[in-house]
Amino acid sequence: MPSEPTPPSPPAPLAHAAGEVVLIVDDLPDNLSLLHDALDEAGYTVLVATDGPSALQRARQARPAIVLLDALMPGMDGFEVARRLKADPATAAIPIVFMTALTETEHVVAAFGAGGVDYVTKPLQPREVLARIGVHTQAARLQRQARNALDAFGHATLVVRAGDGRLLWQTALARSLLRDYFGSEGSAAPVPLIDWLRSQAAGVARGEPPQPLVSARGGRRLTLALHAMTGELAERSLGDEDSDPDEAEWLIVASESDDAAVLESLMGQFKLTAREAEVLYWVAKGKTNRDVGDILGASPRTVTKHMEHILPKLGVETRTAAAALVLARVPGFGASRG
Repeated sequence: MPSEPTPPSPPAPLAHAAGEVVLIVDDLPDNLSLLHDALDEAGYTVLVATDGPSALQRARQARPAIVLLDALMPGMDGFEVARRLKADPATAAIPIVFMTALTETEHVVAAFGAGGVDYVTKPLQPREVLARIGVHTQAARLQRQARNALDAFGHATLVVRAGDGRLLWQTALARSLLRDYFGSEGSAAPVPLIDWLRSQAAGVARGEPPQPLVSARGGRRLTLALHAMTGELAERSLGDEDSDPDEAEWLIVASESDDAAVLESLMGQFKLTAREAEVLYWVAKGKTNRDVGDILGASPRTVTKHMEHILPKLGVETRTAAAALVLARVPGFGASRG
């Protein structure tokens, strides 16, 4: 019998159909045609939009490698389009190159302030545009690879600006962890993280070592560690009278661990409730009631009330004795202290 014909393969995803995707946003057909032909010949997959709302929709759907964005368009101008792209976690990492006939300082500043990485002037020169695209798509590709590698090894990373608490970039794992522990969405870091960052940044300026931020949900624990400033201020002292601490960008590494087995052991050995086990866990790690409250999202007074019930169950009278008993009796607790 003749063999059944092989069914056709499904079409490749758009982003890999014929090279990297470039989104061109311009309300003038001549500009679109000029760039489309040059990019198509160079092997790019080209998408076009003639207004701001269409640009936002196409960018979110296709996740282009780069956006070429006209600065001045009727209705929603390019500056507003850029701000919205950067405010959306799904499109925030896409580099934006502005196309403009306006080269006055205020317009250039506005382009970079809205999130642009570069600009080209009109009338457009296709060879120049192609060169700029090549540079910025390569840089974006390397950043994506770095973020994916960090996530693959469980190192969720994010960069936050101290002054306004803006999330400048974050890995997919970091975004998921912030959502799980803080209910955080969008381009702003959660308030507890911003408060902690500003406090630690001030301490670093005084020469103090940064302390981690810890948040817990049941048996899961999220630890945020401040690693370094990035950008221009990384090369200057925060004590420099010309530097602005609010503009410092800080690299934060988030890691998650699971303490469920230890909490279950505390509950089983000492007949504690789940919440009492969480409180005792952190007390045994040397945390104050205020620290424990911050970690568990409770008030220090509530933590004190829990300790009033915990101590009799353990048959001890002090927090120090309770901590010593936990270290002696609970397998694996010492290993979880890091």
